[in-house]
Formats: sequence, C-alpha cells, structure tokens
Amino acid sequence: MSKICLVVDFTVKPGSKAQFLQIIGEHASKTLENEEGCLQFEVCDPVEGGNRVFLYEMYADDAAFEVHKGSPTLARTRERYADIVESRDIHVCNVL
Repeated sequence: MSKICLVVDFTVKPGSKAQFLQIIGEHASKTLENEEGCLQFEVCDPVEGGNRVFLYEMYADDAAFEVHKGSPTLARTRERYADIVESRDIHVCNVL
C-alpha cells in the first residue's frame, strides 16, 4: 500500500479568492484534525497571484483517501464554495 497524494488546482471567480481561501483553510484544518489517515494538507496561493489556488494533500493509503472522499466535512465544504469556483482539476497520485 502506497501513500496517496492529491493535487487539486482550483480557479475561483474574480473577487472571490479571499472567501475561498477562508473556506478551504478551515477545511484543511478540520481534515487534519478529524481524519487520522490525512498526513498533510497544504493550501497553496501562487506567488504570481491570479485566481488560482492549489491544494497538496497526503493520505496514508487508499483506505484513508476513501474516508476523506466520503467525509461530511468534504461534502459541506464543496457546498460552501460551489458558487465561487470556476473550475477544479483533481490529480490523484501514488507516492513512489
């Protein structure tokens, strides 16, 4: 069983970045606090600015990642940001 790394690339609507960063920052904290299998959860704000935000998440294994995908915290967070996100690209990677 290898660790699972998740890289998420968000583009938020103009004028919504601060709101999104607050929502996703709270989500990151709750995930780390409540999901034992979440080893790392970083919110990355590119230095070049713009409306993009990246997430870097690390899970202990497939089972931990499945717990995350089914968590009520994730579902609530997605509801909270639904109106301010233009796009979301998710990349799930095995850590070698």
